[in-house]
Amino acid sequence: MAATGAAPTELGSEKIGKLLKMYAVPGIIAQTAASLYNMVDSIYIGHIKDVGSYAISGLAVTFPLMNLSAALGTLVGVGAMTLISVLLGQKNYDTAKKVLSNVLTLNTVISIIFTALTLTFLDPILYFFGASENTLPFARSYMVIILLGNVFTHLYFGFNGIIRAAGNPKLAMGLTLFTVASNAILDPIFIFGLDLGIQGAALATILCQCMALTYSMRYLSRKENFLHFPRPLFQLDWRIAKQSLAIGLGPFLMNSASCLVALFINQQLRKYGGDLAIGGYGIINRITMLFIMICMGFNQGLQPIAGYNYGARQYSRVKEVFILTAKWEVLVTTLCFLVSELIPTQAVSLFTNDPELIRMASKGIKTMNLAFALVGFGMVSGNFFQCLGMVKKSIFLSLTRQLIFLLPLLYTLPIWFEDKGVWMSFPISDSLNIIISAILIINLFRKFNKLNDGDDPATLGSTIS
Repeated sequence: MAATGAAPTELGSEKIGKLLKMYAVPGIIAQTAASLYNMVDSIYIGHIKDVGSYAISGLAVTFPLMNLSAALGTLVGVGAMTLISVLLGQKNYDTAKKVLSNVLTLNTVISIIFTALTLTFLDPILYFFGASENTLPFARSYMVIILLGNVFTHLYFGFNGIIRAAGNPKLAMGLTLFTVASNAILDPIFIFGLDLGIQGAALATILCQCMALTYSMRYLSRKENFLHFPRPLFQLDWRIAKQSLAIGLGPFLMNSASCLVALFINQQLRKYGGDLAIGGYGIINRITMLFIMICMGFNQGLQPIAGYNYGARQYSRVKEVFILTAKWEVLVTTLCFLVSELIPTQAVSLFTNDPELIRMASKGIKTMNLAFALVGFGMVSGNFFQCLGMVKKSIFLSLTRQLIFLLPLLYTLPIWFEDKGVWMSFPISDSLNIIISAILIINLFRKFNKLNDGDDPATLGSTIS
């Protein structure tokens, strides 16, 4: 539907299956495209003549820093998306507009500060993240350009999510597809045609996002849309900012934990397997992320539906959308498990011709994704709590998998199993996280079952949160 004139009230009345299709399919297409966006970069970089293996290892070294940057973006963007969905359910449109302005101001300020700090200390940061003399030049060349365009990246992803939450998932999808298609065209031109190598991949990425951001801001400036920028454009409401940042704290900590985990993975792989082992992890990450991004697309579809209906106190619909989304996400992660176990060599060969790198990555993906079939349930559970504004539970689930479980395993298992111990850490932590997620979801549903649609959740005291 076009997001003009009125809020998307069908979120509270249309059949859940139809709504999930309406909101999730564009998100799935967009997220899959975004994953392919990164895969295309990696495939082209991995085939740069004579240096492809070290280039893709250098790209993998940048993952912790990229995750940290993404964490700052989600701190602002995800909280704003959740607030806007709930505010629309409450028909509080004026406050929703203020949230939009807050996103512009906060993302701009945070991005500029982050870029200045990281550029100042870039080489020491990359060495700390696992770079060597062989991979540092590639990692540095890529990150300098990415960091200079960081403010555009944060604003693009923030506004894209808000456009989707405000009832126009097709436009959000279209903008993402545009960036993917244009990046696929510009990558070979910049990397090979202009002989810019890994810098060409970074330039193509930033240029495509700038074009999509320009259109997003024009769309959100139209007064005929029920959600548009207020005047003045740059303003900051500290009450809204506090709420938004509190909700976004869960995904921020999740991405920050991903940064710490990726850092530790790189350090352990470099210690026990060398630069090519880091490159192998980079390839595995790209393959696995394709399926994770599909799940994130489902989560994006879940977010406005769950948020709106929770705000409207329609608890039966909140439960229904969770169950349906969980079924689909488990199906997706099961498919990733089958790819990892049945055709690992064929999958990793897309990224490199180096026989040793193929061997390392194939061995790693088979072990790393042993428990991946049920990871979808853990993903939708954490996102579900976040959508409902239940920040503590969302943060807890984020921390259990990546910090409380995974980091100690990454430290201890390689002592006995060397690089295989790094890969073994993932299925063990995944299994533990899935068990914890199931316990929390069952407990929440029991509380929902005590409420009738329309009941104030405060009747159960603080137990609902």
